Amino acid sequence: MRKLLIPIIAIASLLLAACSGDPIVNRLPWVYRIDIQQGNVIAQDALNQVRLGMNKRQVQFILGTPLLADPFHLDRWDYYYQYKPGTRGDGEPQKQRVSLFFEGDTLARMAGTMEPQPPGTAVEPARQITVTVPPQEVEDPGVLTRLWRWIGFGADDADYRSTAVTAPPESSEPAPGTPPVY
Repeated sequence: MRKLLIPIIAIASLLLAACSGDPIVNRLPWVYRIDIQQGNVIAQDALNQVRLGMNKRQVQFILGTPLLADPFHLDRWDYYYQYKPGTRGDGEPQKQRVSLFFEGDTLARMAGTMEPQPPGTAVEPARQITVTVPPQEVEDPGVLTRLWRWIGFGADDADYRSTAVTAPPESSEPAPGTPPVY
């Protein structure tokens, strides 16, 4: 039994090591990979609004909550963003980083791959995507579905409610000439 266990463990570890190789997966054309976005999206127009001397709440209102707020360095906030294109993506992963350093409650300096542009510099507008949703066609229910709804099992369906016959509302006053009911 022990003689058989050692080759099985050796083969299993080789197979697991072979499966973990990411470069092999990247070369397979039928494997779909999604676009991966991680971190805070750092917009240049939002970064241009940040000024030295702002307090932490003002900076957080403009840029959002920092991705990295180290409990040992409370006066440093790090905003990090990485975009890795998937199967149809072209190019290398994009990485952006902005570190904000505070003295007390006020912003003292900024560092990173992105920096605010001076006032008066044209900023490229943010990319907007418009999605057009085609109208949905109402499906004609079949004979069995209509029968099922007529019996009363599909009472919550909108088609059933629109075809249901309702009784006229009863009046609280008796008709003239009828004796009152006590």
